[in-house]
Amino acid sequence: MKLWGGRFKKKTDELVEEYTASLSFDCRLYKCDVQGSIAHANMLARCGIISRDEASKIVNGLREIGRDIKGGKFSFDIADEDIHMAIERTLIEKIGPAGGKLHTARSRNDQVATDLRLFLKDEILTTGNLLVELQRILLDLAEENIGIVMPGYTHLQRAQPMLFSHYLMAYFFMFQRDFKRLKCCYKWMDSMPLGSGALAGTSFPIDREFVAKELGFYKVSENSLDAVSDRDFVIDFLAVASLLMVHLSRFCEELVLWSTEEFDFIELDEAYTTGSSIMPQKKNPDVAELIRGKSGRVFGRLMSMLTVLKGLPLAYNRDLQEDKEALFDAVDTTKMTLKVFTGMLASLKPKPEKMKMAAEEGYLVATDVADYLVRKGLPFREAHEVVGKMVNFCLKRGCQFDQLELKDYRRFSPHFDEGIFEVIRVENSVESKVSQGGTSPDRVREQFGIATKVIADEEKWLRNH
Repeated sequence: MKLWGGRFKKKTDELVEEYTASLSFDCRLYKCDVQGSIAHANMLARCGIISRDEASKIVNGLREIGRDIKGGKFSFDIADEDIHMAIERTLIEKIGPAGGKLHTARSRNDQVATDLRLFLKDEILTTGNLLVELQRILLDLAEENIGIVMPGYTHLQRAQPMLFSHYLMAYFFMFQRDFKRLKCCYKWMDSMPLGSGALAGTSFPIDREFVAKELGFYKVSENSLDAVSDRDFVIDFLAVASLLMVHLSRFCEELVLWSTEEFDFIELDEAYTTGSSIMPQKKNPDVAELIRGKSGRVFGRLMSMLTVLKGLPLAYNRDLQEDKEALFDAVDTTKMTLKVFTGMLASLKPKPEKMKMAAEEGYLVATDVADYLVRKGLPFREAHEVVGKMVNFCLKRGCQFDQLELKDYRRFSPHFDEGIFEVIRVENSVESKVSQGGTSPDRVREQFGIATKVIADEEKWLRNH
């Protein structure tokens, strides 16, 4: 008989039982459920709602159930519907009527919401640690390759010379923002729903603050109706995970392009590439492509949860059962993606000669030439026009700036002198970008210092939570 079956005379249809059950996927919440139930039982005894002896039996029974589930000895039954009912049913079978007192002053509504918050708080810390490891690899790669010059791009057209390290640090600071969002997400969900009951609270003299402290929550929820129906924290995480996957996907797009023969800027390790079933010569960047593709999977989970919530009246509705598969899949996909991407990045080999060669072609120092003329007194727009005409001249002759003689430069402006030949060296172009946050080696090294402190601060936060 169902634990809620007193009002019913008919058995649940077998197909309905299968359709409505969530046990197959929410069983992974068992640790959180046991943890929350132990804290709840201790609180009930502390408040004199159940006896100390009953609480002791409940706690010991719950711990035994937790060990059985972990050890694969637990017998799951789809008739239990979910992990919460499965644990409670088994507890009653183990210890008798005392087990039936565990559910005093709580509902599955506040129980599920609490379990999910406990689960997600822990997963945020795990994701945060993986993100820090990725940032550390990025920083190491940037520091090791500080001397490599490459073309920067706008509109996927070569734009200006920059350091490869500067490129890498751009992604470092993207991931820093992702970490900050994870921290905010953790803070927003650090509120305990348990004690809200089904929707209106409870008439028993419970101590919610005690339970919150036992479970590591910063505070208790302020409104019982909101607490049991709220899944904003799920959407918060899905949104954070989606943006993190956007950044990983963008990076992978670069890696896919850079590893082509047309770019040939990097070599991806064989451990992170695959071959072709028909073309023996192929070395495909499948891992990077799959990461790019899996971003859409996480986006879809976010959209599905927004859709689930958009028309729900207060308080709990069974629609909310759909939160778990979406969340679990996004959590698993994001964590695995971070692990695989970090390994792929750590094994990446840049090709400095190819990068520099590309930076020296295509008039990437054109802005530097214009700036040179500005320093000689020309308004920037006039200088821009002069250099544009020079580019057109070189295109017709099939040459680069460094193949022109001084007399060629002076055909376009009398302001040119021998100093222009130092300006057009790509190394000097990079060196000249000394504005804060720029690509000059000194400014990039400043970014290394900032990044080192960022990682230390992130690790400190993770340790304290």
